[in-house]
Amino acid sequence: MSSASDAMGARLRPLLPTGLVEKKMFGGIGFMLNGNMAIGTTAKGELLVRIDPERQAAALARPGAYQMHMGPRPMTGFIAVDASGTADEAALHSWIAYALTYAETLPPK
Repeated sequence: MSSASDAMGARLRPLLPTGLVEKKMFGGIGFMLNGNMAIGTTAKGELLVRIDPERQAAALARPGAYQMHMGPRPMTGFIAVDASGTADEAALHSWIAYALTYAETLPPK
């Protein structure tokens, strides 16, 4: 993990509900709900958000959001959010709610 990832993780932890499991992944941190990644950090310290693939266009229209890639391949169901979209606590709360709402619909792993 990077110091940038650690910094975003430190911002997220106090805002997350209890019961999420923290796991190192993608060079950052993932916060898991029932075994499914819901929200996390990228190695660059940006926010990583699990989204409903059918609502991808709406998610990408939000400030700072862009398609997450693993190498050259787009990661279906995941977007990243740069600093312009996570500047304040209200923005982080909004993304957390967005991610958890979708993750709650996924079957447990």
